[in-house]
Amino acid sequence: MNSDSESLQHQCLDWLLTDNVKNNEQSVECEENDGVKNLLKEATAASKSSEPKLGGTPQTFQLGEIPTVQDRFQAVLKHRLQIQAQEQPPLFPWETQLIEYPDFVDEPSMTLVPSWGWMVQQSKLTLPTRLPERVFQQLLEQCQALVTSSVPLGAKLVQVVENFFPNESQALNDIAGLVLRSTYRSVSTLEAMPAIQSDYSDLQPRQQMALSLLAAKQLLENLTLPLSATSPVVERQWLTSVGTLNIRVEYHSLGKLTKLLVQAELPVKGTLTLRGSGTLAMTTSSTSGYLNVELGCEQLNPTYTLEVEFPEIDEQSLLFVINPTI
Repeated sequence: MNSDSESLQHQCLDWLLTDNVKNNEQSVECEENDGVKNLLKEATAASKSSEPKLGGTPQTFQLGEIPTVQDRFQAVLKHRLQIQAQEQPPLFPWETQLIEYPDFVDEPSMTLVPSWGWMVQQSKLTLPTRLPERVFQQLLEQCQALVTSSVPLGAKLVQVVENFFPNESQALNDIAGLVLRSTYRSVSTLEAMPAIQSDYSDLQPRQQMALSLLAAKQLLENLTLPLSATSPVVERQWLTSVGTLNIRVEYHSLGKLTKLLVQAELPVKGTLTLRGSGTLAMTTSSTSGYLNVELGCEQLNPTYTLEVEFPEIDEQSLLFVINPTI
């Protein structure tokens, strides 16, 4: 693929992600202008309502009475803002809907952390805006279910997000192809991705599709540990609400015997389960710290799975796939 084609794909995906933001800004500007015009009309109407009826003596204002008109305008403005605040209460930047917060916390030691322990990993993804926790959790669950699948990556991405966008298979396939072919595959380009100020729920459907597909692609990459003869060691980090999980996978060959070794640094007590074709190795730690698990065989299997369990943060385990190509 030549550089001109990659640049064009990059620009297309940028436009897809940011086009709606500009439209929203124009809409907001129009709404604000209309609001000011309406307020001026209300103030004018209020002033006219105090004038005598036809046939009476016209009311005139002296120079010292101008503050009276200003006070009336301010009163109309305040009343209008109060009505708008009651009908559509303002939200904090991290909220997508109105939420009732408790007046106090019963346990002073309680810290505000995501309700789902694996959620913190989203901060490691390079996305133009954050995904709602519900969306991120469902995306990760779908990635976990499909991470061991042998279908091509493009089809796998579509399967991960298709439940969010029913009857949109053609659009998903088109955008998935754009995600795969674009230069967003490079780290430098991902870091330069334009930020989106709008929340996920305010984006257009195609923007939500592109954002979900980008997140799914990065999640699948995070959950896949490829080994090769030139790269017999691979490392991963996964952020959790109780600390960072560090994983290191090594391949060793001792004559006719091969060995797959997994070393993990756990933030809390947990369990590692390494599975191959008909083989299994499990180890558990009652405290945080280092934990090792290994499998030995005469020939490496095409696929291994590594399951990490942290009972303190979630009953659902985290599943990695190890793909040796040695």
